[in-house]
Amino acid sequence: MQPRNPAPTVDIIIEMVDRPHRPILLIERRNPPHGWAIPGGFVDYGESVEAAALREAQEETSLLVDLVEQFHVYSDPNRDPRKHTISVVFLATARGEPEAADDAKSVGIFEFWHVPANLCFDHDRILQDYWQYRHHALRPRLF
Repeated sequence: MQPRNPAPTVDIIIEMVDRPHRPILLIERRNPPHGWAIPGGFVDYGESVEAAALREAQEETSLLVDLVEQFHVYSDPNRDPRKHTISVVFLATARGEPEAADDAKSVGIFEFWHVPANLCFDHDRILQDYWQYRHHALRPRLF
């Protein structure tokens, strides 16, 4: 029997530093599950999570990003309806005009108060944790 392990993924919260209030970039997913999401995807075999984050950000948004820090790891077995994944979430910055590519149907730049309600996966929780960190310097709780 082949072992079943969670799949490693990355998510990249991209702050657009060339716009007032540093809004974030989200993608509208082309593939199921549909809805809005933080850019990201699966880590390829032989690839570091940092390289995967840079690659996924560029593939989905057409932007070169600067990784600022590793934010948190999310591993709830139910976070992705397709299978058990573990996501390493990075904070990044970018400038320019994003364009949807790869499995992104469209891209949007959102202020905190305008984030779409139909977020995929556990991205609502991730963004709540991010806003707490960004505005109150509170890191997510580990348990």
